Amino acid sequence: MDEMDDEQVCHDHCTYDDRRSHHSDKVKKNLTTRLNRIEGQIRGIKGLIEKDTYCDDVITQISATQSALNSVAKILLEGHMKHCVAERIKKGDEEILDEVLITIQKLMKK
Repeated sequence: MDEMDDEQVCHDHCTYDDRRSHHSDKVKKNLTTRLNRIEGQIRGIKGLIEKDTYCDDVITQISATQSALNSVAKILLEGHMKHCVAERIKKGDEEILDEVLITIQKLMKK
C-alpha cells in the first residue's frame, strides 16, 4: 500500500494549531502493522546477536529493518506534504517549507 489516495491519508486536514495529524483508521492500521513487523525484526536482530550469528547475516537484517522504517517515514511524509503542508501554504503560511526542509534533511542523514 505504497500509493495512497487522498482519503486514505487524512480524515481532515492536519492542523498546525494542535500539531496533530488526522490519519484515517485505514492508514493508522497500515502504519501500526508495519511498525509491529519492524518491532519483530528488531527483536530478531537482537536474537541473532545473542546467538553469535555471522555478522554479514545480521547486517542484512538490519538493512531490511532500516528499509521498512524508511517506508513508514515515506508514507507519513507523503500524507504530511499532500495535506498538512498544502493546507498551510494555501493559508499563506510559507514557514512550513522550512519545517519540511529540515524534516527531509533529517531523513536523508540516515
